Amino acid sequence: MSKTSSPTQDVQEMVAQADTGARSPKGISARILWFTPLCWSLFQLWYASPLPFIFDFGVLNDTEARSIHLMFAIFLAFTAYPAMKSSPRNRIPVTDWLLALISSFSAGYIYIFYTELAGRSGAPTTADIVIAVVGMILLLEATRRALGPPLMVVAAVFLLYVFGGPYMPDVIAHKGASLSKAMSHLWLTTEGVFGVALGVSSSFVFLFVLFGAMLERAGAGAYFIKVAFSLLGHMRGGPAKAAVVASGLSGIVSGSSIANVVTTGTFTIPLMKKVGFPGTKAGAVEVAASTNGQLTPPIMGAAAFLMVEYVGISYVEVIKAAILPALISYIALIYIVHLEACKAGMQGLPRRHTPTIVQSLLSFTGTILGLCVISAAVYYGVGWTKNVFGEAATPIVVFILILTYIVLISISAKNAHEGELDVNAELTEVPDPGPTIKSGLHYLLPIVVLVWCLTVERFSPGLSAFWATVFMIFIIITQRPLMSLISKQGNAVAETRAGFVDLLESLVSGARNMIGISVATAAAGTVVGAVTLTGIGLVMTDFVEFISGGNIILMLLFTAVISLILGMGLPTTANYIVVSTLMAPVIVTLGAQSGVIIPLIAVHLFVFYFGILADDTPPVGLAAFAAAAIAKSDPIRTGIQGFTYDIRTAILPFMFIFNTQLLLLGIDTWWHLLLTIASSIAAMLIFSAATQGWWFTKNKWWETILLLLLTFTFFRPGYWWDHIYPAKESHPGTDIRQIAQKLPIGQDMEILVSGQNLEGESVAKTVRLPFDDQAQSADDRIRSMGLVLKQVEDKVVVDMVEFGSPAEAAGVDFDWEVRSVITTADRPMKEWVFVPALLLLIGLAINQKRRIRKDALAQSAC
Repeated sequence: MSKTSSPTQDVQEMVAQADTGARSPKGISARILWFTPLCWSLFQLWYASPLPFIFDFGVLNDTEARSIHLMFAIFLAFTAYPAMKSSPRNRIPVTDWLLALISSFSAGYIYIFYTELAGRSGAPTTADIVIAVVGMILLLEATRRALGPPLMVVAAVFLLYVFGGPYMPDVIAHKGASLSKAMSHLWLTTEGVFGVALGVSSSFVFLFVLFGAMLERAGAGAYFIKVAFSLLGHMRGGPAKAAVVASGLSGIVSGSSIANVVTTGTFTIPLMKKVGFPGTKAGAVEVAASTNGQLTPPIMGAAAFLMVEYVGISYVEVIKAAILPALISYIALIYIVHLEACKAGMQGLPRRHTPTIVQSLLSFTGTILGLCVISAAVYYGVGWTKNVFGEAATPIVVFILILTYIVLISISAKNAHEGELDVNAELTEVPDPGPTIKSGLHYLLPIVVLVWCLTVERFSPGLSAFWATVFMIFIIITQRPLMSLISKQGNAVAETRAGFVDLLESLVSGARNMIGISVATAAAGTVVGAVTLTGIGLVMTDFVEFISGGNIILMLLFTAVISLILGMGLPTTANYIVVSTLMAPVIVTLGAQSGVIIPLIAVHLFVFYFGILADDTPPVGLAAFAAAAIAKSDPIRTGIQGFTYDIRTAILPFMFIFNTQLLLLGIDTWWHLLLTIASSIAAMLIFSAATQGWWFTKNKWWETILLLLLTFTFFRPGYWWDHIYPAKESHPGTDIRQIAQKLPIGQDMEILVSGQNLEGESVAKTVRLPFDDQAQSADDRIRSMGLVLKQVEDKVVVDMVEFGSPAEAAGVDFDWEVRSVITTADRPMKEWVFVPALLLLIGLAINQKRRIRKDALAQSAC
């Protein structure tokens, strides 16, 4: 074997170590390492399908499914990942076989002895504790192998905290827990390792990762790259713009930043260098685009599915909240690339053919319009069939879907040759977009099925991914023979056989991609269990309030820094679980105490964003190392440059915390939606020009400051408007009944309450309470919020708080005083601030244009 390796080999090795396991054994070990993930994928498909209920066989509850899920993951972690760098890669040592079997038995203990454990809940036997201890130790070792030491260290620290509570500093001290209590809580219940995080991994995430692996195996990943390059490759810095779009599309396929870098970067980075980008900037563009791929709906990263459980909203609402920030982040990155190309005077690559303007418009616009027509036909057609045909609608829809697939596959077959683009070959020209787009239109159908199931049928994410995966299986098996028959090239039987091989390999690769995610969610469950067992979550509120002095901005900065630091060693999913468990309730609580109502989804997305940004944060960002290996550049400089590009993404979480319209919350009309989208895109483009130091020409220092000020204005128009017209009006607490009577249906009541908590400390907080839409009288509305009030002299006091009510969830307690009721002020809309901001922006543009003309005249005079 050669002592030297190519950058491509180094990158593939990096992906194997990070995502799928670095071992490639021979013989029987290889077969086991192939057959086990295949069985795992088949199990997950069975569990997600309706078949167990139809046949009344193999029906599993959530806890049993989590146990089997971790059995597979931990077995593969010990067999696919070597213990040390010096450990053999071409065989699996006997010790690893033993550890794999023991750990998988420990993980499956809950499933095997489910009935017995349920019968002695809270009273574990010695055998239970021994299995739990062994399982916990081996889980930490599996975590170290699959994900590196950082997550193992974090989990171990929280375990030590569970046992060492009495010996901790007074600020974080607790009474501690016995070995029996701790292990029972963490391993034998659903409060720790087998908690919500692992449940989401087994129910939702696996199917989406498998769906992505199948799309990639079918050729969708390469298709997205080809389409992006054919549409954008001829522009200034075109390959870099294509890299941004391709990485965004690849985010649909891959939930891994590193895999995204490798998938698109091996093709786009050399092309970026060819048109003039230095290696550092070429790698940085790919890193910035790939890390943002996890922000792209409808799939996003694995952590997005955890929000469904942690925030208590549907996945459709998560997509709705995430779509605008992801959109403007990608638009801004394309603009940054454009500014870099303008600064360096770059050009794009020449087209293969020079189309007329009409041909270009017909090629691109015609394809988009065709897709819109197909989408509209599916949407309204299915709705119509449901109303007319009732139960017969489903087979009719399936027939229409298959018919559409056959039509699109025939179009793909006719354009396959013209749309060919070898992503591994050196390119000197840009192919025609029309044939390239038409060469893989059928890849969009599984995504249509997924989005339809999520948004229209309102299926669970797991069931939606199952049906999309079933359709993807159908495509993988049939696309090769159908294209062979239509194009009359190749052997249909051989192509059918190749289709089944693709299916099996995608099932295996999808499962291997899940090893790290599954182990990470299990290990992070240890942290969640430690928090619930010790009550450190309550301590964190006091600690963060002390550190930040109650200032929300400082609190958010503190959270962002924690996310970035932990994210350097933890995968995004684990980082999200740890930080959101500790910090999300703290931010909401302290925000309420400061009079700021922060939606829980905004806080969770804040943590999610900074966890993803950690993938390109020096000195550890693995995505930056992968891109640097391809670009043959310095990884630290590549990571720093990538992070400077990602500053645009880093400011977004701060903006949507204070302006939740960016998350499409509180938007009532279409024109308001369009205004929000336009202003946020404008703000991000202005910010990009400010941070790049270049708009139409190089910025002067005062122009950069003005651009940053305008960015803030477009993102947060309410900040300036509140100084002119206060947004809220405060009324005495005694007016609560009159205001409750006048509240419109669907509008929450906002009140300021104060009193003593269980620790005897004085607390004041602003809470927002919804009322029952059916309640008519003021007292009925207040009672539906969970409050029973009484008048004590000139005060209104909480006499009782109903258990499980909105008031109890908001932390209101009895004997607290309702100090004031806060209503929205009747004032002109805050968007009027955009008028002077636009005038300033136009003036700045005119000034830069005049400077360009002046410089051009000076040069011509010389």
